Amino acid sequence: MSLLSVSGIAKSFAGVQALRGVSFDLHPGEVHALVGENGAGKSTLIKVITGAHAPDSGSIEIDGHPVAHNSPLLSRSLGIAAIYQQPALFPDLTVSENIALGFESGGLWRLVDWRARRARAKELLGRIGARMDPETPVGMLTMPEQQMVEIAKSLGGRAKVLLMDEPTASLPEHEVENLFRVVRELRSQGVGTLYISHRLDELYALADRVTVLRDGQTVATRPMKEVERPELIRLMVGREISAIFPKREVTPGDVVLETRRLGCRDSGLAEISISIRAGEILGLAGLVGAGRTELARVLFGLTPATDGEILLAGTPVRLRTPSEAVDWGIAYVPEDRRRHGVILELSIAANTTLAILRRLSRGGLLDVAREREIALSYVEALAVKTPSIDVAAGTLSGGNQQKVALSRWLATEPKLLILDEPTQGIDVGAKSEIHRLMVDLAERGMAILMISSELPEALGMSDRIGVMRGGRLAGILSRAEATQERVMALALGHAEGAAA
Repeated sequence: MSLLSVSGIAKSFAGVQALRGVSFDLHPGEVHALVGENGAGKSTLIKVITGAHAPDSGSIEIDGHPVAHNSPLLSRSLGIAAIYQQPALFPDLTVSENIALGFESGGLWRLVDWRARRARAKELLGRIGARMDPETPVGMLTMPEQQMVEIAKSLGGRAKVLLMDEPTASLPEHEVENLFRVVRELRSQGVGTLYISHRLDELYALADRVTVLRDGQTVATRPMKEVERPELIRLMVGREISAIFPKREVTPGDVVLETRRLGCRDSGLAEISISIRAGEILGLAGLVGAGRTELARVLFGLTPATDGEILLAGTPVRLRTPSEAVDWGIAYVPEDRRRHGVILELSIAANTTLAILRRLSRGGLLDVAREREIALSYVEALAVKTPSIDVAAGTLSGGNQQKVALSRWLATEPKLLILDEPTQGIDVGAKSEIHRLMVDLAERGMAILMISSELPEALGMSDRIGVMRGGRLAGILSRAEATQERVMALALGHAEGAAA
């Protein structure tokens, strides 16, 4: 008997069909991958299963029993728990208090058995191999530790079905394997896990079966070991992707950016000398904490340099604020698009023109017609999937949010574009579109600094790769020289790289 069975689920919003007869099941002790492009319906399906959305049609069964009039409270009582990229915990409460919220009940004036609560938290954390003090405030924990608290909380609520939505998106590599260990341990305890991830390597390492969604429909359910990667990608996007990294050779032009022994004491950066030419994509690789994002923030004036020089088109400049960087032709699309890339509550049109409001305003009045014209042009050029430029950016899929974040800075007509993890958390189809756009921009003469933790992306898209380690530049490799082994050797301090 299946732990969870979903049959013929359909759901629409304001005439947009999000789900069209989705069906699959989850067995006890199974890790079942759910994949699809952004906008395929994965998040909507999770919300239907957890009771946040009522389906227009279709049915859900838990342990063979139909679930009528589902709600978040009912789904939790039936043993369904969801864990998202950002843990839904109370930062000012302790670990034991957060875990207790998953299973304790009673009136407002009941007495709390603090000793039993701490013991229960310690026992649940022990089940997943998490070693932490139950009295620690959650706000003091790292992201991986908070995820462990979420899982322990779910187990305390007697979860039989665990829904994990991109759980490794914010985790450093060394913490990913620990999460895998926990998922495998839960599998051995009979917990069924529905695992959503855009990282295909994770699915092949972890999943027993995979269900593919495309345009709100179930395309296929297969044993994971029987689906080759090219076929899985074809099922997800509905077409062959012959080149996820469509790099084309561009003859570089003049030097756009040069740094000479650049340093920032507050950011731990020192002695960084690089150059980027017009039409060139310089990749920036390195381990977590190597200083890549810190360098981007220095170049954008967020944390001004304290040592060395920055030259733009041969002219020495001091970049003390982002507005100064924008005036000099620098644009920066940050890693966390939901916090810094787009303002979720604002419309697509407002997000697109946010960096050029001075240009569009006269006497304090915004030229709304011109704003709409610019927004429409970028929606078309970047193929943003949206019913209107007036909808809030937060209603878009991750890949389309990334395009809106990118369009905001392209509207400034930059000479240097800094992209920090440009395809993190988006599907292979959207990645291909972002990569093609990067190549198009390079062909038009834009210089691009791309920070990426995905070595295949860095190798596939870069003309040269700079490798950082401990706040310094460990070396720069040409496209011909660069291999995963050589990049990692530099990142770990085991080799010497070429000069800038």
